Amino acid sequence: MLKKPSWITTTVDLTSFQDLISKIRGFDLHVVCFEASCPNIGTCFHKKTATFLILGDICSRNCNFCGIKHGLPSAPAPNEPKAVAKLVQELRLKHIVITSVTRDDLSDQGVSQYIQTIREIKKTLPNAVIEVLIPDFQGRREILIQLIREKPEIVNHNVETVPRLYPLVRPQANYLRSLEVLRFIKQQSPSIYTKSGLMIGLGETKEEVQSLLQDLKQARCDIVTLGQYLQPSKHQMPVQKYYSPQEFKEFEQFGKDLGFLHVSAAPLIRSSYNAEEFSKEFL
Repeated sequence: MLKKPSWITTTVDLTSFQDLISKIRGFDLHVVCFEASCPNIGTCFHKKTATFLILGDICSRNCNFCGIKHGLPSAPAPNEPKAVAKLVQELRLKHIVITSVTRDDLSDQGVSQYIQTIREIKKTLPNAVIEVLIPDFQGRREILIQLIREKPEIVNHNVETVPRLYPLVRPQANYLRSLEVLRFIKQQSPSIYTKSGLMIGLGETKEEVQSLLQDLKQARCDIVTLGQYLQPSKHQMPVQKYYSPQEFKEFEQFGKDLGFLHVSAAPLIRSSYNAEEFSKEFL
């Protein structure tokens, strides 16, 4: 097992955020910050922000990098959309990120829960920026169209890793399908900002990361995030390499040179980390 370098610090003390944690639990909601063991949870909670995880906390897929539980999910909670909207209003959020587990078990892949959540938030906070971080919905265009009609400002779908590693890292996903999801959204609604992210440190090469960035640009993706993969527990894949901050800066510059609207790359960057601050550059 590789030793964590000095620039990776993930110690989190949540004792000062019990009020926020109590509110989340009081509304019977999930946040990806907990479920995916995000290293930035303390920073985000300090800003009173969180990425809401809808459709439960059990994923129908079993990706080898992810700390979220997998198995047979429960039926979507009918009160979840209103609960998210109420908590968003109570926290006075201006930029809301909504994500979910993958729900291959549902006929609509769970898009109706996204739709209801977006609508409930718009009722209470019509001027809020809504960012959705979606699964691939099995690439079904009719489902993507339903989501697009709700006009979220940003649609994020993470490619996560380079195509060569998909069979190992994301065996139930498909790299080309994920690219097509991003491309289709932009084609159907050019006003929506498209976003994607990846983790590095799983065994990819520098050239593969650069090729992936080129693929995202060709898919008309606007925003890209790159972060260091950190093994959530002993049950997930081990880290193959820790990239230095300088190497992240080089990837960031490579992305900027390709012409992305925004590129954020650093060891602890995650797809929704500082999303509000970054979006102010173009919204």
